[in-house]
Amino acid sequence: MDFSLTKEQELLRDSIAKFLASRYDLAESRKAATIGAGHQPHIWRGFAEELGILGATVPEKFGGLDGGPVELMIVAEQLGYALVVEPYVDTVVLGAGLLARAGGARAEAVLEDIVAGEAVVAFAATEPTSGNVLHDVTTTARRDGDSWVLDGEKIVVGSAPWAQKLLVTARTSGERRDTDGVSLFLVDFDAENPPEGVEVHSYRTIDDRRAADLVFTGLRLPADALLGAEGEAWDSVEQALDEATAAVCAEGVGLMRKVLADTVEYAKQRQQFGQPIGSFQVLQHRMVDMYIELEQSISAVYLAILNLESERAVRARAVSAAKVTVSRAARFIGQNAVQLHGGMGMTEELAVGHYFKRLTALEHEFGTADQHRARYAALTKR
Repeated sequence: MDFSLTKEQELLRDSIAKFLASRYDLAESRKAATIGAGHQPHIWRGFAEELGILGATVPEKFGGLDGGPVELMIVAEQLGYALVVEPYVDTVVLGAGLLARAGGARAEAVLEDIVAGEAVVAFAATEPTSGNVLHDVTTTARRDGDSWVLDGEKIVVGSAPWAQKLLVTARTSGERRDTDGVSLFLVDFDAENPPEGVEVHSYRTIDDRRAADLVFTGLRLPADALLGAEGEAWDSVEQALDEATAAVCAEGVGLMRKVLADTVEYAKQRQQFGQPIGSFQVLQHRMVDMYIELEQSISAVYLAILNLESERAVRARAVSAAKVTVSRAARFIGQNAVQLHGGMGMTEELAVGHYFKRLTALEHEFGTADQHRARYAALTKR
């Protein structure tokens, strides 16, 4: 199978790499993430106006470029390599993916705003008792005249502190763990001045990103806040989650490429007993093991990306296999990179420490390795 990129895809990759190398300074991004607004709005505008990557995978009729899974992989990997905290997966992969499938006037308007860099979208699905079983929904939405009334709680809603729109899963019928009966709602939002009926608890995560816990108490929504058919949102949600999982796996490949490159360079420079530590055979073997883990991850991500448009079981198996492979590699490469850098590896001064935090968080994002092994096994038995 030919895994080479087209000329257009190579141009996309090189354009993103050049933009990030010249405009995305790690020290500035960490400053913004830790003591600033959480991200850099001018970078987000640059993604939209200069690179066009916020619309790279959005259908052309909404102002996007109508790209496919390979374009998604290219963008996510480059963002990972530069340790970008801007909410690409939350807004473009999850948000735009769900909105495009739902359709409708409100969804289309938000899609156009996403492509233009004028809207950040957060996906509120995880609940205190659901874990990563996201169809375990206790949040409810009931009709009240021409409105919907939303009650419930969502936790670890990534990018919510920056978002102008929320996509919220709520149960409109069925039992708690049914996949039928889950609906999707679009909520206008401002974390600093939340709508009546919404309580917001914002915080910074271990990898210097932002999230929030949300409590909905009698939140009244207009009739057109419902996206798609009532009670039939789960298939779209599951597909969007698989796409987001594949995207963070591709991001992980970018992170690991950078960490391995920095570790090899450090091993060439760091002197011990009068010679570079990279000349020691045992450390060479360790870095070869890191390289093998990276190559396995790259292959697993290719498999997931090339199956994102396959039927559900094939897509899900490929994505889960990639998540297991990347999670294992993220831990192995991250921990060994820190160890080979010595005490400096855990400091704020070196990039490797920041990358290690993101790799650690990535292991648990959209399901742990154990959860994806169980999913893969269940799908294989059928």
